[in-house]
Amino acid sequence: MRLLRHHLRRAALAAAVTSVAALTGPTVPAGAATPGSAVLDTDHQSTTWQSPRYAKGTLGGAGDCPPAAQDPGGAVCDRFDLTVNVPAGYWDDNPEGGVPLSIQWQTPTDDFDLYVYDADGKEVAQSAGTADPEATVIPQASGTYHVLVVPYDVHDNSYTGRAYLPQTADAGDLTSFGGSQGSYDISAGTLKAKVDFLADDQLRLRAAPDGVLTEPAGSTIIRRQPELRRDTSTFDAGTYYGIRSGALVLRVYKHPLRFGLYRADDRTALWQEDAPLRWSTSGLRQSLQRGADEQFFGGGEQNGSFSHRDQTVHVANSTNWNEGGYNNSQPFYVSSAGYGVFRNTFAPGIYDFGSPVRTGQQERRLDAYYFTGDVKSVIGKYTALVGKPFMPPVYGLEPGDSDCYLHNANRGERHTTDAVKIADGYVQNQMPLGWMLVNDGYGCGYEDLAKTGDGLRKDHAQLGLWTQNGLPNQAEEVKAGVRVRKLDVAWVGNGYDFALNACDQAKAGIEDNSDSRGFVWLPVSWAGAQRCGVLWSGDQSLSWDYIRWQIPTYAGATMSGIAYNTGDVGSIFRRDPKMYTRDLQWKAFLPAIMTMDGWAKDLTGKEQRDQQPWLDGEPYTSVNRKYLQLKERLLPYMYTLSAEATRTGIGAVRPLALEYPDDPAALGPDAKYEFLAGPDFLVAPVYSDTSVRDGIYLPKGTWTDYWTGRTYQGPTTLNGYAAPLDTLPLFVKGGSIVPMWPKGTLSWQNRDRTELDYDIYPQGDSSYTLYEDDGTTRQFTQGASATQRVDVHANRAVTTIKVGASVGGYADKPASRGYRLTVHGQPAPRQVVTAGGPLPRLASAAALDSAGSGWFHDPATGVTEIRTPSVSTDHAFSVELIHGGH
Repeated sequence: MRLLRHHLRRAALAAAVTSVAALTGPTVPAGAATPGSAVLDTDHQSTTWQSPRYAKGTLGGAGDCPPAAQDPGGAVCDRFDLTVNVPAGYWDDNPEGGVPLSIQWQTPTDDFDLYVYDADGKEVAQSAGTADPEATVIPQASGTYHVLVVPYDVHDNSYTGRAYLPQTADAGDLTSFGGSQGSYDISAGTLKAKVDFLADDQLRLRAAPDGVLTEPAGSTIIRRQPELRRDTSTFDAGTYYGIRSGALVLRVYKHPLRFGLYRADDRTALWQEDAPLRWSTSGLRQSLQRGADEQFFGGGEQNGSFSHRDQTVHVANSTNWNEGGYNNSQPFYVSSAGYGVFRNTFAPGIYDFGSPVRTGQQERRLDAYYFTGDVKSVIGKYTALVGKPFMPPVYGLEPGDSDCYLHNANRGERHTTDAVKIADGYVQNQMPLGWMLVNDGYGCGYEDLAKTGDGLRKDHAQLGLWTQNGLPNQAEEVKAGVRVRKLDVAWVGNGYDFALNACDQAKAGIEDNSDSRGFVWLPVSWAGAQRCGVLWSGDQSLSWDYIRWQIPTYAGATMSGIAYNTGDVGSIFRRDPKMYTRDLQWKAFLPAIMTMDGWAKDLTGKEQRDQQPWLDGEPYTSVNRKYLQLKERLLPYMYTLSAEATRTGIGAVRPLALEYPDDPAALGPDAKYEFLAGPDFLVAPVYSDTSVRDGIYLPKGTWTDYWTGRTYQGPTTLNGYAAPLDTLPLFVKGGSIVPMWPKGTLSWQNRDRTELDYDIYPQGDSSYTLYEDDGTTRQFTQGASATQRVDVHANRAVTTIKVGASVGGYADKPASRGYRLTVHGQPAPRQVVTAGGPLPRLASAAALDSAGSGWFHDPATGVTEIRTPSVSTDHAFSVELIHGGH
């Protein structure tokens, strides 16, 4: 399994440090045929070297390389020492940010991996995917570095290594300016630039120092280029030309050439270059002035962070699954100043959000799309360009389970149909399960696929397969029942365009051979992957720290239009009952989750452990059941958020700063380790071995503790919050209206369709619109869906709940249903009235369960539960809770 071997390489780093510390070799002039070392300085700008020829690979990582003294001539792994001598400040404004290093294989189908260590043996750079060439950058390089190349999977193959010092040049004075009707051509000597104004206050700026404007990304990321906006005009302001379009003015400065984007008044800057475009040997950067309070978000999945002011963000092909990694990064960011920018490229980039803001890619070209508006609208415009988030099948929002059954070296010989026994376990333990991956693609194939699928579907779970490097039998597999795909780095990591092609192909394969929606997972991706897949943060080992940094990771990914970003529940490689349960609690509020079984051991590393949520016994099983069942009940809410994401680009998991952009504390250290699930739930996970949660920040508004009913008025910070093992700190915003399936629901498929619940937190006037469709087919794209609006008006005398008609239709839509309304934070009403008259007051919740209709008030929680008679979904109705009067 390739993901596993990435982990093993890092786990063996201690052994690798011993190896690189012993690296030795004869010093020869830079550029020699096979040097053991070289120097890069003002006299030696580049170096190349040739590796030995390897008959076979190591099938391992850096830790599998013997020490240099035991590996004469690099017979097992190749070693090269690189010394970088540059003046102080050399890298301060260099587009490439360090020394680019690459290895080009002689046979592209083979696989070499590249690692770079500093003089102390610390890994500073690596490229260990399947790309050819493998390429990385030694950031801020100065001193001696040890390059280690592992011939992972080779067959009589060698490589050529290359490293160089990037040289820089800047754009000069404007030499020509012209154009009309939305498109303008600009020159500064040999540099050529082109500006295209697009609909909805967007523009595209391209530039090339050699004067040749190219489009290496083609149509892979952007499927269809936007139309030009032709109602533009120009004016000469002396020091700059202005191009006016709708609400924008682009300034084109003359001496030297620079750009600035302003509002229609030509005085309010959205962004302004503080220096000309600068390019290097293989890079180009843009430098912008930074506002006093300007904030920056985006960059795709950035492990451990969501807000990037004063930070440097990398966007590149990375298989570092830990904090600081960026395996699902995207060349996009959004600024609180009212703009966002997407670089239309597959090249790696470095975005420094200091002052000034310097952003660039490792290529000598600029191709940037600029969007304007607030953060939400910018995300919407960006995803409209690269692809809105896909609409998952409803079972995709239920928990998933993954393992290798056939030829599993960790668990002994089994059969694919043994997966059904695991699905049976979910049913027996009353835990929801939506889908299962029954292989891993790395030597673990499958047998009896149709029989396995039949068995899983009896347990209301869909069949899924994991593919290592292709989909040669997709049509047959889908016809046998496959409805879920997981891709892996051996395929999707070989260039970002392959990632998108693989994701699009996997999704289309399901949809072309069935009436179902494609549901695809992938661990390494690029801009546009949100249109076709769930992004998965990779192989990780369980620890409290692992739980901590994942919280801002998934919330931050939403700021790049990634609606589905997640990690394994309890990680893949270790298992601890308490950590697993704490991890599952908060991940129940992510749209998509799964367990990865078959590779974990306990914290001692001795005992093999699987990852199903009932394996630790009590109290853990009951707590895990509680949160998985809550996740299932909340599926109408999450599903509606999924439908919203297809329209707006905004996913369910949100940093507080997205919903509270004017609250500085939403960017503070407390808010970093909590998130919003939709606009209504605030989740503050417990990420340490404690039963008390400190630093829970509640922004402006009224917040109700989901478990106790206690209310808090924000903004406020809670310390000393009691959070025993069964309690996830969870708060609901005042005014929320939350749709839920009935208590006891374990599957979307056999749920009680004759009842729908609404959990209501009255505060003044509020409303909510539920989205529904058949849950699995693509008929919703043809309009087969329905919406239902609920309005709540609350004052001291009466709380009125208006449930609208369900507008629209889809297959198997219920003709009628009863409603269970849970109304929080109110004194006991004097009576509850519908159009048919008062409902009976009942003595207990149990009595309400057995009654056809009625209401019950619990004075301990301040909750009034109401059960209505069955009502036609084509008709609206109202319920009034009368508090005052006689």
